[in-house]
Amino acid sequence: MALIDLFDIKQRYDIKVLFDDVDFHLNEGERIALIGQNGCGKSTLMKIVSNKIEPDAGKRVIQNNIEIDILSQNPIFEENCSVREAIELQLVVINSARKEFEILSQKIATDFQNKKLQEELNKLTAFIDHHNAWSLDDKIERILSEFKLKEFEHRLVNSLSGGEQRRVALAALILKKPNVLLLDEPTNHLDVYMVEFLEEILLKEKFTLLFISHDRYFIDRLATRVCEIENQKLINYKGGYEAYLRQKEERLNSMKKSHENLLRLLKQEEEWLQKGVRAREKRNQGRKKRVFELREEAKINPSMIRKISIELEREKKHFNRDKSIAKKKMLFEVEHLRYDIQSNCIIKDFSTRILQHDKIAVAGINGSGKSTLLQLLLGTLQPSSGTIKKGDFEIGYFDQHRDMLKDDATLLETFCPNGGDTIEVNGSNVHVYGYLKSFLFPQEFLDKKIGLLSGGEKNRVALALLFAKKVDCLILDEPTNDLDIQTITILEEKLLHFSGALIVVSHDRYFIDKIASKLFIFKGDSTIEESYGAYSEYLEIEKELKEIKKIEEQLTTKEKNEKDEKKVRDKNKFSYKEQREFESLPKEIEELESEIRATNICLSNPECYKEKGLTELGEKLNELQCIYEEKSERYLELLELYESFC
Repeated sequence: MALIDLFDIKQRYDIKVLFDDVDFHLNEGERIALIGQNGCGKSTLMKIVSNKIEPDAGKRVIQNNIEIDILSQNPIFEENCSVREAIELQLVVINSARKEFEILSQKIATDFQNKKLQEELNKLTAFIDHHNAWSLDDKIERILSEFKLKEFEHRLVNSLSGGEQRRVALAALILKKPNVLLLDEPTNHLDVYMVEFLEEILLKEKFTLLFISHDRYFIDRLATRVCEIENQKLINYKGGYEAYLRQKEERLNSMKKSHENLLRLLKQEEEWLQKGVRAREKRNQGRKKRVFELREEAKINPSMIRKISIELEREKKHFNRDKSIAKKKMLFEVEHLRYDIQSNCIIKDFSTRILQHDKIAVAGINGSGKSTLLQLLLGTLQPSSGTIKKGDFEIGYFDQHRDMLKDDATLLETFCPNGGDTIEVNGSNVHVYGYLKSFLFPQEFLDKKIGLLSGGEKNRVALALLFAKKVDCLILDEPTNDLDIQTITILEEKLLHFSGALIVVSHDRYFIDKIASKLFIFKGDSTIEESYGAYSEYLEIEKELKEIKKIEEQLTTKEKNEKDEKKVRDKNKFSYKEQREFESLPKEIEELESEIRATNICLSNPECYKEKGLTELGEKLNELQCIYEEKSERYLELLELYESFC
């Protein structure tokens, strides 16, 4: 069933045509990923869908009474409102429905034939079912915990950082569960564990979604359809990101056009995806099958639990193999590094060597110290203890704030501060436009001020500036933020061909899997784990180990409960009196049953009840049944106690 339909939409932004006779349809239960280059109109289409802006031409049809909500890039909250209050304000309608349900349920209990009340109750039940709000308090607690907001729940929401405020807004929307949820880059400011939780809850709760994202694993797991904005049109592809790549290549081949550059990137992407994801899937399937088999055995034989843990730890350590450093230049040697902020330890006892061609991804939970490690390597922060020995080499640094750019300078002035229109790249002089074209900038952008560019465009400028420099080591802090997928693919290609060392902080699992061969994982307890291999595979093993730990804890709890029960049984064995009572009660109950049967037979026979008296027989039957109930209940208590220590 279609919830939203757009017909023949036309839209311009200034002199740029964004949409030319575009049709779009969103059906109930669909999860549509909206992709395309920065500036192509993704956010604009989302605003048209949500009725925030009117299109220049065309028709919008929205099904009656459906609720559409959008995650704002800059959410606005009421003044003097705490985090929990901000979330609960979004749930007023749901909480009212729950209270009304309780009131109606009580009314129907005394007036169960009232059809009007029953219809109202059915509507409320369907509403609460749709929002899965029967255990809403538990869901609030879980989301606060998973989004790392629990510690802030009583703080003023406006005192939080921009990223934390976005998490509050996202948490409220998930709990509110509108008929259609619109998400613009929802994984920004989320670490990988938060992203995995978001994926899980959006799938489990069966949301109808329209979302914009550059996280390709997120798209692949969630999307039932990918809509790409291309040349003012919408092109639809069934399935997730992998299916999109395959179908797009088929479409390009069938059209027989010479999109050689894009086709090369697509083939490279698809080849990597097949080698990386599918190969890992095959390996993972074998490992998972083995783990599941062992887990089933573990339920019967608890000693197998350790075997599973050892196997998984061994597989994890397989990635932590030593690498020969004899032929590689040493860039950084880190020994027993520790860094404290006041009395809070951020990094403790970390030692490593970073070599000439290392490709390292720094990953882990938000706020664990990833950017701090980069600042320590750059020398802008000094260790509390330990040492960082740095060789003689040049570093290129990209930070999230793009401090290397000046808003009042044009692109041409940024790349040619001393005049002219050529720059040196990899030892060759090239025209600025020719170089910037590879970063998707048209020629008319050369005279545009940096301050007028979007966040994604500024990121492209900063990256282009970085790759124009001759450096031995690139240190990048969240370089994919605000970039579209096509630009990220270009960035990946340049990083894969970069001959020096790479150290990059990122939460993008696909990006890390593609460019990194070594991982520094921040565990959230001031420790850093060094690992080799794919990050997504590391996360799978980590998840399996958590499952194993949970089973171990369950088994430990079970064994403890059994010991406690045994103690109770030993303590509560029958006394001599209880033993005699237990043995005699069955016969007494049997005799009572016979008497009750005989009394009932007499009551059904007029001759008998006339002789013995109807009133007397009724009183006798009532007395016998009371005694029978009392003795039966006592016998069941003794039987349960007997079975507990048998």
